[in-house]
Amino acid sequence: MPPTAEDRLRDILEAIAEIDAMLIGYRLEQFTADKVHRMATERYLEVVCEAARRLPDDIKQNERDIDWPKMRLRHAYHETDAAIVWDINQNHLPRLNSFVKRRIQTTGK
Repeated sequence: MPPTAEDRLRDILEAIAEIDAMLIGYRLEQFTADKVHRMATERYLEVVCEAARRLPDDIKQNERDIDWPKMRLRHAYHETDAAIVWDINQNHLPRLNSFVKRRIQTTGK
């Protein structure tokens, strides 16, 4: 059976939690220099982006503060820009995280 919207929301929440835990105390310069953390963050962002992309439109329409198109990490394996990944993490994931928590709490699932 394919994942439900609630499954996707939980996947987003878990991936964001992993990113947050991994990057405690990091700055952009450290992140850029740390290939392992950068690549792990990119992988978790792929999970977030794919799950967000597959959320039903009616769920996304309830949250206009999230830049849904930005939740589509586009990259070629040799061209990922660490500053863009960092920007998504710092400026977009917190809003998405808050929305997902509220949505899960509201639906009780």
